[in-house]
Amino acid sequence: MVRSFIFPCNPATQPQAVFADQFAFRPTGSTIAAMVALLHTVCIMLSVNPYVPVFALDFSKAFDTVRHKTVMEKVADLHMPDQIYNWIVDFLCNHSHCTRYANVNSSVATVTASIIQGSGLGPTAYLVNAADLRPLQADNDIIKLADDTYLIVSAVNSSYCSDELSNIHNWQLRTILNSTARSLKKYLPSSWCPWKICASSTPMPVYRDN
Repeated sequence: MVRSFIFPCNPATQPQAVFADQFAFRPTGSTIAAMVALLHTVCIMLSVNPYVPVFALDFSKAFDTVRHKTVMEKVADLHMPDQIYNWIVDFLCNHSHCTRYANVNSSVATVTASIIQGSGLGPTAYLVNAADLRPLQADNDIIKLADDTYLIVSAVNSSYCSDELSNIHNWQLRTILNSTARSLKKYLPSSWCPWKICASSTPMPVYRDN
């Protein structure tokens, strides 16, 4: 289902949805591929900038807290057959949860979030959900590995760091119920501290095995 109907829709989605910056849940994606892309992007920026701030963000429990409503709004933008869309809606809807402890059952709560980890559709649903998370400034970039997100800001746009992080914060509020990114706005703009990678003529150290 995912390989035949959802993945082929990705290149034909709305312009704001970008999948090339996501290095998880794809045949050629991996942690190494994400790190290579991150290093390449930073090196390209350092060729024309004295330094490059890099923010590493972790959306904690992102898979468990993605809103079904938001995911389906984005899935609706994919060019797929109606019956496949309706199947995804049926897959995500009508889930509930209760807890039994000491022979006492809690009330039943309707599940309106999470992408059902362990399912074949789950990782792809998160990929679609995160596809519209993009930087505000064209010279900046975002690299994603599942829910690990790296914001890369060129030095000429360093004054926009707060705006970029606020943009991520607002995206998180729209799509994810709970995340470490929620605390970003609290600490801006005075005390953020990204990795600041600087251009240097000093050669890299050579490490030896003991």
